[in-house]
Amino acid sequence: MNLNPIAIVYFKEWRELLRDRRTIISMVVVPVLIMPVLMVTVGTTATKLVGKARQETPKVMLLGGADSPETTGALRALKTFQFVPAAPDFTNLISDKKIGAAVEISGGFDAALAAGRKAAVHIYTYESELRSTIAAESLEQFFRHRRDDLIKRGLSERHLPETVLTPFSIERTNVASPRKVTGNVVGMILPYIVVLMCLTGAIYPAVDLTAGEKERGTLETLLCSPVPRRHLVLGKVLVVLTVSLATGFLAVASNGVALLLMKRMSIEAAKAAAAMPLALDPFCLAAFCVMMVPVAAFLSALLIAAGLFARGTKEANSYVQPLLILVIIPAVVGALPGIEINSRLALIPILNVNLISREILAGTWHWNYIALVFGSTCLYAALAVAAAVALFQREDVLFRT
Repeated sequence: MNLNPIAIVYFKEWRELLRDRRTIISMVVVPVLIMPVLMVTVGTTATKLVGKARQETPKVMLLGGADSPETTGALRALKTFQFVPAAPDFTNLISDKKIGAAVEISGGFDAALAAGRKAAVHIYTYESELRSTIAAESLEQFFRHRRDDLIKRGLSERHLPETVLTPFSIERTNVASPRKVTGNVVGMILPYIVVLMCLTGAIYPAVDLTAGEKERGTLETLLCSPVPRRHLVLGKVLVVLTVSLATGFLAVASNGVALLLMKRMSIEAAKAAAAMPLALDPFCLAAFCVMMVPVAAFLSALLIAAGLFARGTKEANSYVQPLLILVIIPAVVGALPGIEINSRLALIPILNVNLISREILAGTWHWNYIALVFGSTCLYAALAVAAAVALFQREDVLFRT
């Protein structure tokens, strides 16, 4: 195959795309600026809101406990709660976010504890509501400490060591390296982001180089050139592939920088970073990038084929919507925990690359699955390119009315 005509078409289409501001916006501005800014803004805002909520004194309603002055006195002595008068509609007050939580102390609570009988504490809360959750956690912490103090006091009165209740300790030791731990966590989300950005970055140039040329009337001029049609298609696919890969990896780089900024700006993020250092194996990262190339080629060829079949850009965009769903669903499934690569899943497009990329980033090398995934994805990409070439050979497709 003569590569010179393909290179001519490639650079010609590439120059025309770069002259269009919309290409720069979709390839550079969105992944490099908008998404990281959005990520940093949302992350820092959420951290500030959580910090502000933890600094507030939650309103708590105390139910019962009139015959247990020792427990209620210790609870009311805490400065971390603002107690409100008891009311029968406390559940509605919690649901309406007027109070954070309510704690009900059973009758004869102190007497039951002194006699060695079991007593109960019931905490009413609004699940998934931030301030209510914080109030409930503080209440649970108080009663856990009080329970531990009572246990220690009872053991001391009976001259028993505390080890009676804890005869042995349980320790957990992480045997994986920081790179493996980070790779396992990052591997769940990074392939999804790259696949999604490769797809979104390729949509505009693919539609513009096919359906857009039909609308502008420049496709006829291109067909008059002494270049075989398969070379024209390959040149267009390579241009879309370049934009797709550039968008995906620019998004990864910019989001990585945004994550580092969030670690420095956020106390919560800094604590998480101390527990899980950001350390990826460069070789694993390079292998992941190689695995993404046939995926981007597959998506680029599919979009070119869809654009060629469409009469115009509106129709092409209508074809792209179902393709988005068909790509996003396996990409999301591949990010779910508990799903492991096997010989069947290794043949499902998009899902197979997500699953094997997760293993690669974690430092686990299943060479048989890697070869199967890479080979099958290359085959799917070749079939998609062949379909695009076949469509470009048909006059009834190129000049549909």
